[in-house]
Amino acid sequence: MTIIVISWSQLNAQKTTMQYPETRKGEVTDTYFGTQVADPYRWLEDDRSPETEAWVKEQNKVTQGYLETIPFREEIKERLTTLWNYEKYTAPTKHGDYNYFYKNDGLQNQYVLYRQKGQESPEVFLDPNSFSEDGTTSLGTVSFSKDGSKVAYSISEGGSDWRKIIVMDARSKEVMEDTLADVKFSAISWYKNEGFYYSSYDKPEGSELSAKTDQHKLFYHKLGTTQEEDQLIFGEEMKRRYVFGTVTEDQNYLAITAANSTSGSELYVQDLRNKKSGLQTMVDDFDGDHSLVFSEGNTLFISTNHNAPNRKLVKADIGKPGQEYWQDVIPETENVLGIATGSGYFFAEYMKDALSQVLQYDTKGNLVREVKLPGSGSSSGFNGKKKDGKLYYSFTNYVQPSTIYEFDPSNGKSLVYKKPAVNFISEDYESKQVFYTSKDGTRVPMIITYKKGLELNGKNPTMLYGYGGFNISLTPGFGITTATWLEMGGVYAVANLRGGGEYGKEWHDAGTQMKKQNVFDDFIAAAEYLIEENYTSSDYLAIRGGSNGGLLVGAVMTQRPELMKVALPAVGVLDMLRYHTFTAGAGWSYDYGTSEQSEEMFEYLHGYSPVHNVKKGVQYPATLITTGDHDDRVVPAHSFKFAAELQDKQAGSNPVMIRIETKAGHGAGTPVSKIIDQYADIFSFTLFNMGYENLNSEVAN
Repeated sequence: MTIIVISWSQLNAQKTTMQYPETRKGEVTDTYFGTQVADPYRWLEDDRSPETEAWVKEQNKVTQGYLETIPFREEIKERLTTLWNYEKYTAPTKHGDYNYFYKNDGLQNQYVLYRQKGQESPEVFLDPNSFSEDGTTSLGTVSFSKDGSKVAYSISEGGSDWRKIIVMDARSKEVMEDTLADVKFSAISWYKNEGFYYSSYDKPEGSELSAKTDQHKLFYHKLGTTQEEDQLIFGEEMKRRYVFGTVTEDQNYLAITAANSTSGSELYVQDLRNKKSGLQTMVDDFDGDHSLVFSEGNTLFISTNHNAPNRKLVKADIGKPGQEYWQDVIPETENVLGIATGSGYFFAEYMKDALSQVLQYDTKGNLVREVKLPGSGSSSGFNGKKKDGKLYYSFTNYVQPSTIYEFDPSNGKSLVYKKPAVNFISEDYESKQVFYTSKDGTRVPMIITYKKGLELNGKNPTMLYGYGGFNISLTPGFGITTATWLEMGGVYAVANLRGGGEYGKEWHDAGTQMKKQNVFDDFIAAAEYLIEENYTSSDYLAIRGGSNGGLLVGAVMTQRPELMKVALPAVGVLDMLRYHTFTAGAGWSYDYGTSEQSEEMFEYLHGYSPVHNVKKGVQYPATLITTGDHDDRVVPAHSFKFAAELQDKQAGSNPVMIRIETKAGHGAGTPVSKIIDQYADIFSFTLFNMGYENLNSEVAN
């Protein structure tokens, strides 16, 4: 597919006919440290009210009416559908007598869980596509008991973060007991074959916005009992916002991590060998993040960033839990460490400038070997049981579809296990990692992907993607949506901004609270680099990000509206004065701070909050906001209010649209058919507003 440019006069003539739905303005005003802040669209926060539902319908009607006029929208959808239609697998895991793996035949809305015994033909074990007629009920966590005879799995309905847990006999596939309801942000971890641990909050009455998410609780469910009889393990006296319980592979220990924000956790351990044993405190502060990854006898192996911003692996004796007794097993290095365990080994998965490097260690901390990876990109896996003779990992980058490898830990050899047959010629494209300088002189990495032979003429449609928060790292990975964009002649650039985890805790902290502007400056500098190096220009640049990345897009487009032609904020955190009052928002305060904690923090948040920084008479870029009407993590009110502000104040002819997916949440479990529709709309909107008329001709001079 190639593209041709329509004249700007034709394009603008079409856009000036836009008529947005009327959005009522209320009289709500809040006072923060003596400063009054109007909130005229507060009523949109009630996403279940008849008035809001009517507004959503009208907005979708206008947006779909606009998108339907784009001549190449269906062509993009057809190409996305064609590319998506290939078999996809995950690596197998062994439980009892069976190997279990996920497979998607191509266009199935949800992956199907299969199992296979020996050389017998695989059989369907769980098919989420049969859970609901419209494909909006998805399969979440699946956890098997110690001997593999029983399984507990969670489901999400309509994209909600609230889950149900169903328990089955894995041999007969028969449901064993009543479903556990109202489970949220939870692992499922079995103790032997007797029961399992899970976490949840008290279910709110009425609107999800009223949910109290400051008290997460860990429960133990014993098979054969009701949910009302479940034992409360942690979270009654010690209130914590996030509590997770995990039983070690040897079934000797229960590890509990407890936190009040998305950064910093306590660590508690219970010795399950002694029924009278209580919780033992390993870490009683929130100065670092810690997780128990393996146990051997009385020795606990803990991954931590305590006195190690890039993380390290330590060991502790159950009898001497204090951090002063911890001993390094894999010391901290200049690269960020992730730990996987399998076959009795540790696999140190390092990020080196956002690219993977894997080293294999024994449990004494002796280096066994460096695992030879297929190239530059991202690897994940190497997890398994201690007795497993073979392990599996996947490898991918922006042009290489994810391939699964079988790994022999005894000799370090890798063999291709599953290689997907994608209708995409990877050899025609290349990725280049560059380093650019941000506003304050910080060196920031970015990977730019494009078709070989790209002419640097400043006219290439370019999608710049970023996130920059919550210690999350953006590493290279293949996606059908990216491949489709590249096929159309597009450039795809991903910047590794501060606030992420690419360079450890210090890199993360450099993009939090009163330093959040660093993240926006890094993204702006990435855009300026792409323009200066003639990959693109402001007329052909789109910026995109989701969730915290939606905040990124909202902040950058309001600070530098002339820098890009198109802005694509998805499920964004956009009202920074009130985000902490919705659902799980209060847990994000480590990254953002809150408008109530101090006058200085209020003024800082007010200074960049996208909803509060849309100004009358400014021409903002063509904007397509996307959200889900059932998003109970970043509630859709953020997107609703931002759209209302932009539509009211936008100058010029660039359209401001909001696309609200129904029966959809924050993104996880979204049916494939809806993903294809969404990206067809995003790409067609983007190219149309860059001046492209069709996809069938050579690019116009």
